[in-house]
Amino acid sequence: MSGWLQKLGHPNSAQSGIIRILLIATAVVALCGLGYYMVDPAIESIGEGFWLAFTTAATVGYGDLVPSTVESRVFSVIVVVVGFAVLSLVTASISALLVGKQERMIEYEILHDLHKQVRLLREEIAELRQEGHLASPTAAAPPTTDTTRPSPPT
Repeated sequence: MSGWLQKLGHPNSAQSGIIRILLIATAVVALCGLGYYMVDPAIESIGEGFWLAFTTAATVGYGDLVPSTVESRVFSVIVVVVGFAVLSLVTASISALLVGKQERMIEYEILHDLHKQVRLLREEIAELRQEGHLASPTAAAPPTTDTTRPSPPT
């Protein structure tokens, strides 16, 4: 299975969410284009229907193709509302992906700093024990944690 299909199937992947939203948006625009082709006699091809659906959903409205009947104008109102909702989801998903990456980088920096602080404290404790300021623990020492640098987020 190719990489993007695997990501699409992974429920927790932010990228799969964007891919799903884009597929839904494409399907909605395609269905609306088919709707224009069926409802408006001035739309002579499915391609023109798709173009009118996209420009209407994106609220661009170039004016090269316009709804010509009352039915297609009512349909246009529906396309604008649905298009606004779907395209807003696309924008929100992309924004969430970018903010998520930034948050992971900040968390990585905090975690790296914490590991550094723990390492310094362990070194200081070891020095104090060597100098005799601290007694060595008599009981078995608790398991140590790995204080190596964490790998950066992807």
